[in-house]
Amino acid sequence: MAQPEIHNGGAEKAEVVVSFTAVKPQLVVEAPKASEAVQFYKEAFGAVETGRTTHPKRKAEQELPQIISAQLQLAGSTILVSDLADDSAPVKGVGSGLSLCLETQDVEAAVAKAVAAGAVAEGEIAESDGACCGGRVGKVKDPYGFVWMICSPSAAAAAAKCGDAGVEA
Repeated sequence: MAQPEIHNGGAEKAEVVVSFTAVKPQLVVEAPKASEAVQFYKEAFGAVETGRTTHPKRKAEQELPQIISAQLQLAGSTILVSDLADDSAPVKGVGSGLSLCLETQDVEAAVAKAVAAGAVAEGEIAESDGACCGGRVGKVKDPYGFVWMICSPSAAAAAAKCGDAGVEA
């Protein structure tokens, strides 16, 4: 008896409902210009910096620490600004790029759903270094070459949301 042919994601499964709580564009600029970019967005657009994660080990020749992620509030949205890491692949022709961050409570289900739809998982789901959300993060590349970081909200962000609602975290 012939085996049924299985395509992209295996046998049919029940539809998984995944909800996202935020989309955070990440602007990646030539290092070490992220700090300058943050200052520009503050001055030009009135952005407010709400957090910053820097690389703990900078190289001796660097005047400024590498910014892994500076979180800005701009027009009711969050954007992230980062220095291009030495080991990052530059975007063709420009040396900078864009990553899209999606927050969800179920990172595993969201990554699996993206892969089933045609994305390619990049690496394992792991605890974040602060580059996107600060919680667990999984990366997928969509069929068009964009990288999506799917992550859970950080404990600090979850506590802040609970605090805003008058609920203890």
